[in-house]
Amino acid sequence: MPSSALRTFSDPDDYAALIRNTKAEFTITERGHFSAKLTRIDLHRLWMQRFSDNLARVAHSAGAGGRVTISFRTQPGPVEDAAVVGETLADSDLTRPKQTLLQRLHTAAGQLAEDAPEVIAHPEAARSLEQALIEAMVDCVSSGEAREDSSALHRHSLIMRRFRRAVEENPDQPLYIPELCATIGVADRTLRVCCQEQLGMSPKRYLLLRRMHLTRQALRDGSPDMTTVTGIAVQFGFWQFGRFAGEYKSLFGEAPSATLQRPRE
Repeated sequence: MPSSALRTFSDPDDYAALIRNTKAEFTITERGHFSAKLTRIDLHRLWMQRFSDNLARVAHSAGAGGRVTISFRTQPGPVEDAAVVGETLADSDLTRPKQTLLQRLHTAAGQLAEDAPEVIAHPEAARSLEQALIEAMVDCVSSGEAREDSSALHRHSLIMRRFRRAVEENPDQPLYIPELCATIGVADRTLRVCCQEQLGMSPKRYLLLRRMHLTRQALRDGSPDMTTVTGIAVQFGFWQFGRFAGEYKSLFGEAPSATLQRPRE
């Protein structure tokens, strides 16, 4: 039975947990109060989800399996040319006209879910929308002319996969750039270029933000009676406590102690 649902969020972890068919992790890179919206649409065979949030972030996702996932931007952003994504995933050229058609259909479906969910629930209307989306997606991943820099892009993607793997293997330990470069097998400059290209920041900045988010998760999960802010900060490699508290508050909008004391929603 076709259906749709709309959810809003004020916490990035709760938001990431509800994005289905993937294990998502968001590292917020911009200061401010977080807000997000997630729209789910279930058609006959096709699942669709549309999500938006207000703060800059780095996202990592690992597919849960069982379904093929096609992801794309719904608005212009740091990676405006979706051909980059197309080549990385399918060695095909996602040209701008094809991308625009799929974006328009996706936007229209999301608008229906918000303004007229009864249309989504109608079997024939859902079938028509589903077929249009499938046709647009198939057209997008059809073979095309390869970009000249696809080889460099592929090489940088492999380096970033090794970088990500090295970070995941040491989730609760502070990591340092010289050790990471030795583990990955790349020069410091190459890693900085890859991170700037794909994350929009230096590897040092990314590692700091990730440790901040891991610290926040531990504070949220901790018990005020058994856990201290200092103990958790040290666990994730923060030893300049005044500087840590200031950076934490500027990033999340509250002191570490407030996170520890606040009941989880």
